[in-house]
Amino acid sequence: MALQKKWLVFYTKSRSEKKALEQLRKFGYEGYLPLHKVVRQWSDRKKKVEVPLFNSYIFVYEHESRIPEVLQAIPTIAWNIRHNGKPAILRERELETIKRFIATGLTIESSHIDDIRKGDKVEVTDGPLKGMVGLLKGDYNEEKFSVAVRTIDQVLTVNINKSVLRKIDEGENIEEGFWN
Repeated sequence: MALQKKWLVFYTKSRSEKKALEQLRKFGYEGYLPLHKVVRQWSDRKKKVEVPLFNSYIFVYEHESRIPEVLQAIPTIAWNIRHNGKPAILRERELETIKRFIATGLTIESSHIDDIRKGDKVEVTDGPLKGMVGLLKGDYNEEKFSVAVRTIDQVLTVNINKSVLRKIDEGENIEEGFWN
C-alpha cells in the first residue's frame, strides 16, 4: 500500500505565513495559505490588504513521514500541529469549506473554537454557502454563521441573513464533518 499525501497542518513563526509559503514552493513542496482581503486603517489612508485567514497556520500537501524534512527545510515553520497525538490533517471537506468561504467575498472572521458561544445548529438554504452546516452566533445585533474546522481548532464566521438559514432539529441527522 503506497503512502498517501495529506494536507498536514503546520504552525509558522509570527507573521511569517507568506514567507513560509514562498519557501515551501522554492523547495518543491505544495502549500496552501488561505488569504482574505481586509481593510486596514493607517493614519493617512485606508487600504485593502490580503492577510492570512488563520494567523500562523499553513497547510502542506505531503506524506506524514516527511514532516521532519519540511521542518528542517523551511526555517519560517516552527512546528507541526498535532491532534490527539497524531499529525493534524486538514480533511478535503474542510479545505473545500475554507475555499468556499473565501470565494464568497463576504467579510470573514476566524477565531479559536473556545471563543464560540454555542447557539442553534443551522443549514444555509440559499446562496454561495448553500448546504453548509454550522452554528448561528449573534453578536451586536448581527447575524453570524460559524463553521468549525476542528482539526486546527479554528472557526470561520460570516455575516449572513437569517432568512437563508434553517434550524436543524436535535434529532435530525446532519452530515458529519463540521460539529460532530
